[in-house]
Amino acid sequence: MKSRYSAYAISNSNYIIKTTHPKNSDYNPNLKEWSRTIQQFSNSTEFLKLEIIEFIEAESEAFVTFKATLSSGEMLEKSRFLKVDNRWLYESGEIKSTAY
Repeated sequence: MKSRYSAYAISNSNYIIKTTHPKNSDYNPNLKEWSRTIQQFSNSTEFLKLEIIEFIEAESEAFVTFKATLSSGEMLEKSRFLKVDNRWLYESGEIKSTAY
């Protein structure tokens, strides 16, 4: 989670794409368009703080609950990661609350 937050903060769309599970609702096979969308979001957002609230890891599945403070406000999310070929991929996230 920390590495993905950092990748967004520095507009590293390649890392975000590489660490997103194909079943994720944001997954886009048009990598050029997806990369542009990530870059646009990253460049228009200031990433101020990340707080990991809970981390639960099993052999092939993990959950991370975090609070992200962005220039647009705060977001509390519980993320689900799946291990594929010994790499953790972001599969989905359930937004618990936002304060914008």
